[in-house]
Amino acid sequence: MQQQRILSGMRPTGQLHLGNLHGALCNWVELQNSGRYECFYFVADWHAITSEYSATESIHDNGIRMVIDWLSAGLDPQKSTLFVQSAIKEHAELFLLLSMITPLAWLQRNPTYKEMQAELTSKDLSTFGFLGYPVLQAADIIMYKAYGVPVGVDQLPHVELTREIARRFNFLYSEVFPVPEPLLTSVPKLLGIDGRKMSKSYDNSIYLSDRGDELHKKIASMFTDPQRMRKSDPGDPDICNVFAFHHLYSPPQKVAEINAACRVAGIGCIECKKTLAGHIETAMAPIHERMDYYVNHLPEIHDIIAAGNRKAADEARRTMEEVRAAVKI
Repeated sequence: MQQQRILSGMRPTGQLHLGNLHGALCNWVELQNSGRYECFYFVADWHAITSEYSATESIHDNGIRMVIDWLSAGLDPQKSTLFVQSAIKEHAELFLLLSMITPLAWLQRNPTYKEMQAELTSKDLSTFGFLGYPVLQAADIIMYKAYGVPVGVDQLPHVELTREIARRFNFLYSEVFPVPEPLLTSVPKLLGIDGRKMSKSYDNSIYLSDRGDELHKKIASMFTDPQRMRKSDPGDPDICNVFAFHHLYSPPQKVAEINAACRVAGIGCIECKKTLAGHIETAMAPIHERMDYYVNHLPEIHDIIAAGNRKAADEARRTMEEVRAAVKI
Protein backbone atom coordinates (compact mmCIF):
# COMPACT_ATOMS: atom_id res chain seq x y z
CA MET A 1 0.00 0.00 0.00
CA GLN A 2 1.39 3.38 -1.01
CA GLN A 3 1.93 5.74 1.88
CA GLN A 4 0.13 9.07 1.91
CA ARG A 5 2.25 12.07 2.78
CA ILE A 6 1.45 14.27 5.77
CA LEU A 7 3.14 17.42 7.00
CA SER A 8 3.16 19.42 10.18
CA GLY A 9 5.49 21.77 12.05
CA MET A 10 6.10 23.65 15.29
CA ARG A 11 7.47 27.08 16.02
CA PRO A 12 10.74 26.99 18.01
CA THR A 13 9.79 29.54 20.66
CA GLY A 14 11.05 27.65 23.72
CA GLN A 15 10.95 24.33 25.54
CA LEU A 16 8.13 21.94 24.72
CA HIS A 17 5.67 21.16 27.50
CA LEU A 18 3.18 18.40 28.24
CA GLY A 19 0.51 20.33 26.34
CA ASN A 20 2.68 20.08 23.21
CA LEU A 21 3.32 16.40 23.91
CA HIS A 22 -0.34 15.42 24.14
CA GLY A 23 -1.65 18.08 21.77
CA ALA A 24 0.62 17.17 18.85
CA LEU A 25 3.71 15.04 19.44
CA CYS A 26 1.97 11.87 20.61
CA ASN A 27 -0.21 12.04 17.50
CA TRP A 28 2.83 12.61 15.26
CA VAL A 29 4.48 9.51 16.71
CA GLU A 30 1.29 7.48 16.27
CA LEU A 31 0.94 8.57 12.63
CA GLN A 32 4.60 7.75 12.01
CA ASN A 33 4.31 4.29 13.54
CA SER A 34 1.05 3.42 11.79
CA GLY A 35 2.96 2.71 8.58
CA ARG A 36 0.22 4.44 6.56
CA TYR A 37 1.92 7.79 6.14
CA GLU A 38 5.12 9.34 4.85
CA CYS A 39 5.70 11.93 7.55
CA PHE A 40 7.39 15.31 7.10
CA TYR A 41 7.81 17.37 10.30
CA PHE A 42 9.57 20.72 10.26
CA VAL A 43 11.00 23.38 12.55
CA ALA A 44 8.97 26.47 11.64
CA ASP A 45 11.68 29.01 12.38
CA TRP A 46 10.45 31.59 9.85
CA HIS A 47 7.04 31.37 11.49
CA ALA A 48 8.67 32.09 14.85
CA ILE A 49 9.94 35.40 13.47
CA THR A 50 6.37 36.60 12.82
CA SER A 51 5.99 37.25 16.55
CA GLU A 52 9.62 37.13 17.75
CA TYR A 53 11.15 39.42 15.12
CA SER A 54 12.79 41.65 17.75
CA ALA A 55 14.39 38.73 19.63
CA THR A 56 15.65 36.19 17.12
CA GLU A 57 18.85 35.21 18.91
CA SER A 58 17.35 32.13 20.58
CA ILE A 59 15.38 30.73 17.61
CA HIS A 60 18.21 28.56 16.24
CA ASP A 61 19.08 26.97 19.59
CA ASN A 62 15.38 26.50 20.38
CA GLY A 63 15.06 24.61 17.10
CA ILE A 64 17.85 22.19 18.04
CA ARG A 65 16.32 21.72 21.47
CA MET A 66 12.92 21.09 19.90
CA VAL A 67 14.27 18.37 17.60
CA ILE A 68 15.79 16.71 20.68
CA ASP A 69 12.35 16.80 22.31
CA TRP A 70 10.78 15.30 19.16
CA LEU A 71 13.25 12.44 19.11
CA SER A 72 12.88 11.92 22.84
CA ALA A 73 9.11 11.66 22.43
CA GLY A 74 9.54 8.92 19.84
CA LEU A 75 9.94 10.43 16.39
CA ASP A 76 12.29 8.25 14.35
CA PRO A 77 14.43 9.83 11.59
CA GLN A 78 14.34 6.49 9.80
CA LYS A 79 10.57 6.81 9.51
CA SER A 80 9.99 10.58 9.46
CA THR A 81 11.72 13.44 7.64
CA LEU A 82 12.73 16.13 10.14
CA PHE A 83 13.88 19.40 8.63
CA VAL A 84 14.25 23.14 9.19
CA GLN A 85 11.99 25.49 7.25
CA SER A 86 14.58 28.22 6.64
CA ALA A 87 17.03 25.70 5.14
CA ILE A 88 14.63 25.18 2.23
CA LYS A 89 14.67 28.51 0.38
CA GLU A 90 11.95 27.33 -2.01
CA HIS A 91 9.46 27.96 0.80
CA ALA A 92 10.15 31.69 0.47
CA GLU A 93 9.76 31.60 -3.31
CA LEU A 94 6.44 29.77 -3.18
CA PHE A 95 5.25 32.08 -0.38
CA LEU A 96 5.98 35.08 -2.62
CA LEU A 97 4.09 33.63 -5.58
CA LEU A 98 1.11 32.58 -3.45
CA SER A 99 0.97 36.02 -1.84
CA MET A 100 0.38 37.48 -5.32
CA ILE A 101 -2.87 35.54 -5.71
CA THR A 102 -4.24 35.46 -2.15
CA PRO A 103 -7.07 37.98 -1.57
CA LEU A 104 -6.42 40.28 1.37
CA ALA A 105 -9.89 39.57 2.77
CA TRP A 106 -8.99 35.90 3.24
CA LEU A 107 -6.19 36.89 5.60
CA GLN A 108 -8.14 39.55 7.47
CA ARG A 109 -10.91 37.10 8.35
CA ASN A 110 -8.44 34.58 9.81
CA PRO A 111 -9.65 34.11 13.42
CA THR A 112 -6.15 33.47 14.77
CA TYR A 113 -4.97 36.86 13.49
CA LYS A 114 -7.30 38.76 15.82
CA GLU A 115 -6.95 36.29 18.69
CA MET A 116 -3.16 36.52 18.81
CA GLN A 117 -3.22 40.30 18.51
CA ALA A 118 -5.54 40.42 21.51
CA GLU A 119 -3.52 37.85 23.47
CA LEU A 120 0.00 39.15 22.75
CA THR A 121 -0.60 42.78 23.62
CA SER A 122 3.04 43.25 24.64
CA LYS A 123 4.14 42.81 21.02
CA ASP A 124 3.43 44.87 17.93
CA LEU A 125 1.98 42.35 15.50
CA SER A 126 0.83 44.92 12.96
CA THR A 127 3.23 43.62 10.32
CA PHE A 128 2.83 42.20 6.83
CA GLY A 129 4.62 39.05 7.93
CA PHE A 130 2.15 38.38 10.73
CA LEU A 131 -0.88 39.10 8.55
CA GLY A 132 0.52 36.93 5.76
CA TYR A 133 1.77 33.98 7.81
CA PRO A 134 -1.15 31.75 6.67
CA VAL A 135 0.17 32.12 3.12
CA LEU A 136 3.61 30.95 4.25
CA GLN A 137 1.85 28.11 6.06
CA ALA A 138 0.08 27.18 2.84
CA ALA A 139 3.42 27.19 1.01
CA ASP A 140 4.89 24.89 3.68
CA ILE A 141 2.09 22.36 3.20
CA ILE A 142 1.51 22.30 -0.54
CA MET A 143 5.24 22.44 -1.31
CA TYR A 144 5.37 18.75 -0.37
CA LYS A 145 2.00 17.93 -1.96
CA ALA A 146 0.82 16.70 1.41
CA TYR A 147 -2.31 14.58 1.47
CA GLY A 148 -3.13 15.63 5.00
CA VAL A 149 -2.30 17.92 7.89
CA PRO A 150 -2.84 16.64 11.46
CA VAL A 151 -4.70 19.33 13.42
CA GLY A 152 -7.09 19.85 16.28
CA VAL A 153 -10.55 21.28 15.66
CA ASP A 154 -9.38 24.80 16.61
CA GLN A 155 -6.85 24.74 13.75
CA LEU A 156 -9.30 23.79 11.01
CA PRO A 157 -9.53 27.39 9.66
CA HIS A 158 -5.77 27.28 8.93
CA VAL A 159 -6.08 24.16 6.80
CA GLU A 160 -9.19 25.46 5.04
CA LEU A 161 -7.32 28.62 4.00
CA THR A 162 -4.51 26.44 2.62
CA ARG A 163 -7.10 24.47 0.67
CA GLU A 164 -8.55 27.68 -0.79
CA ILE A 165 -5.11 28.94 -1.83
CA ALA A 166 -4.25 25.61 -3.47
CA ARG A 167 -7.55 25.62 -5.39
CA ARG A 168 -6.97 29.20 -6.52
CA PHE A 169 -3.48 28.42 -7.81
CA ASN A 170 -4.75 25.35 -9.66
CA PHE A 171 -7.60 27.38 -11.20
CA LEU A 172 -5.37 30.25 -12.33
CA TYR A 173 -2.48 28.17 -13.68
CA SER A 174 -2.68 24.38 -13.74
CA GLU A 175 -3.37 21.43 -11.45
CA VAL A 176 -0.04 21.37 -9.64
CA PHE A 177 -1.19 20.93 -6.06
CA PRO A 178 -3.41 18.33 -4.42
CA VAL A 179 -5.86 19.97 -2.01
CA PRO A 180 -4.77 18.80 1.47
CA GLU A 181 -7.19 17.23 3.91
CA PRO A 182 -7.30 18.03 7.64
CA LEU A 183 -6.53 14.97 9.75
CA LEU A 184 -8.57 15.70 12.84
CA THR A 185 -6.93 14.63 16.06
CA SER A 186 -8.36 14.33 19.54
CA VAL A 187 -6.49 16.84 21.70
CA PRO A 188 -6.91 16.43 25.48
CA LYS A 189 -7.46 19.71 27.27
CA LEU A 190 -4.43 20.21 29.50
CA LEU A 191 -4.24 23.38 31.54
CA GLY A 192 -1.16 24.83 33.15
CA ILE A 193 -0.36 24.59 36.85
CA ASP A 194 -2.29 27.84 37.46
CA GLY A 195 -5.45 26.65 35.71
CA ARG A 196 -4.92 28.74 32.57
CA LYS A 197 -3.93 27.42 29.15
CA MET A 198 -0.50 25.80 29.40
CA SER A 199 1.84 28.27 27.75
CA LYS A 200 5.49 29.28 27.93
CA SER A 201 4.41 32.93 28.03
CA TYR A 202 2.35 32.31 31.20
CA ASP A 203 5.22 30.55 33.01
CA ASN A 204 2.78 27.81 34.01
CA SER A 205 4.11 24.87 32.01
CA ILE A 206 5.34 21.42 32.92
CA TYR A 207 8.14 20.84 30.42
CA LEU A 208 9.17 17.56 28.86
CA SER A 209 12.55 18.03 30.50
CA ASP A 210 11.15 18.55 34.03
CA ARG A 211 11.97 15.73 36.41
CA GLY A 212 12.80 15.01 40.04
CA ASP A 213 12.30 17.88 42.49
CA GLU A 214 11.36 20.34 39.74
CA LEU A 215 8.56 18.10 38.48
CA HIS A 216 7.25 17.35 41.99
CA LYS A 217 7.37 21.04 42.93
CA LYS A 218 5.32 22.07 39.91
CA ILE A 219 2.71 19.36 40.44
CA ALA A 220 2.46 20.25 44.15
CA SER A 221 1.57 23.83 43.13
CA MET A 222 -1.17 22.84 40.68
CA PHE A 223 -4.64 24.33 41.13
CA THR A 224 -7.31 21.82 42.11
CA ASP A 225 -11.07 22.05 42.71
CA PRO A 226 -11.43 25.72 43.72
CA GLN A 227 -14.43 24.90 45.94
CA ARG A 228 -12.51 22.40 48.05
CA MET A 229 -11.03 24.54 50.81
CA ARG A 230 -10.22 21.83 53.38
CA LYS A 231 -9.21 18.17 53.20
CA SER A 232 -12.50 17.27 54.88
CA ASP A 233 -14.49 18.91 52.08
CA PRO A 234 -15.72 16.60 49.31
CA GLY A 235 -14.24 17.44 45.92
CA ASP A 236 -15.42 17.39 42.33
CA PRO A 237 -12.85 15.64 40.09
CA ASP A 238 -14.71 16.80 36.98
CA ILE A 239 -13.50 20.37 37.51
CA CYS A 240 -10.05 19.50 38.89
CA ASN A 241 -7.05 19.92 36.61
CA VAL A 242 -5.00 17.41 38.60
CA PHE A 243 -7.63 14.76 37.91
CA ALA A 244 -7.45 15.57 34.17
CA PHE A 245 -3.74 14.67 34.32
CA HIS A 246 -4.57 11.45 36.18
CA HIS A 247 -6.64 10.37 33.16
CA LEU A 248 -3.48 10.58 31.05
CA TYR A 249 -0.88 9.22 33.44
CA SER A 250 -2.51 6.97 36.02
CA PRO A 251 -3.82 3.40 35.53
CA PRO A 252 -7.61 3.22 35.01
CA GLN A 253 -8.10 1.46 38.34
CA LYS A 254 -6.24 4.23 40.18
CA VAL A 255 -8.25 6.90 38.31
CA ALA A 256 -11.47 5.22 39.45
CA GLU A 257 -10.21 5.02 43.05
CA ILE A 258 -9.25 8.70 43.13
CA ASN A 259 -12.53 9.71 41.53
CA ALA A 260 -14.55 7.92 44.18
CA ALA A 261 -12.33 8.95 47.12
CA CYS A 262 -12.20 12.62 46.18
CA ARG A 263 -15.99 12.90 46.09
CA VAL A 264 -16.27 11.76 49.73
CA ALA A 265 -13.12 13.50 51.00
CA GLY A 266 -11.37 10.13 51.25
CA ILE A 267 -8.18 11.54 49.73
CA GLY A 268 -6.56 14.92 50.13
CA CYS A 269 -5.17 17.09 47.34
CA ILE A 270 -1.59 16.74 48.60
CA GLU A 271 -1.74 12.95 48.46
CA CYS A 272 -3.49 13.07 45.09
CA LYS A 273 -0.73 15.29 43.65
CA LYS A 274 2.05 13.07 45.04
CA THR A 275 0.45 10.06 43.37
CA LEU A 276 0.19 11.96 40.09
CA ALA A 277 3.82 13.09 40.25
CA GLY A 278 4.97 9.50 40.65
CA HIS A 279 2.95 8.32 37.68
CA ILE A 280 4.14 11.17 35.45
CA GLU A 281 7.73 10.44 36.43
CA THR A 282 7.29 6.77 35.51
CA ALA A 283 5.63 7.58 32.19
CA MET A 284 8.27 10.15 31.26
CA ALA A 285 11.26 7.97 32.16
CA PRO A 286 11.77 6.58 28.61
CA ILE A 287 11.52 10.10 27.19
CA HIS A 288 14.08 11.38 29.69
CA GLU A 289 16.39 8.47 28.91
CA ARG A 290 16.35 9.30 25.18
CA MET A 291 16.68 13.00 25.99
CA ASP A 292 19.85 12.40 28.01
CA TYR A 293 21.29 10.43 25.11
CA TYR A 294 20.63 13.08 22.47
CA VAL A 295 21.75 16.00 24.65
CA ASN A 296 25.11 14.22 24.89
CA HIS A 297 25.23 13.39 21.16
CA LEU A 298 24.58 16.76 19.49
CA PRO A 299 26.54 15.89 16.31
CA GLU A 300 23.98 13.14 15.72
CA ILE A 301 21.19 15.74 15.96
CA HIS A 302 22.91 17.92 13.36
CA ASP A 303 23.31 14.90 11.06
CA ILE A 304 19.61 14.02 11.39
CA ILE A 305 18.59 17.58 10.54
CA ALA A 306 21.02 17.77 7.62
CA ALA A 307 19.67 14.52 6.16
CA GLY A 308 16.11 15.75 6.56
CA ASN A 309 16.98 19.07 4.94
CA ARG A 310 18.46 17.28 1.93
CA LYS A 311 15.36 15.15 1.40
CA ALA A 312 13.01 18.11 1.85
CA ALA A 313 15.11 20.23 -0.53
CA ASP A 314 14.93 17.57 -3.25
CA GLU A 315 11.13 17.50 -2.97
CA ALA A 316 10.90 21.29 -2.92
CA ARG A 317 13.08 21.68 -6.02
CA ARG A 318 10.87 19.30 -7.98
CA THR A 319 7.72 21.11 -6.91
CA MET A 320 9.08 24.53 -7.78
CA GLU A 321 10.07 23.38 -11.25
CA GLU A 322 6.39 22.54 -11.80
CA VAL A 323 5.27 25.82 -10.26
CA ARG A 324 7.55 27.94 -12.43
CA ALA A 325 6.41 26.09 -15.53
CA ALA A 326 2.76 26.62 -14.56
CA VAL A 327 3.22 30.33 -13.85
CA LYS A 328 5.41 30.60 -16.98
CA ILE A 329 8.33 32.39 -15.34
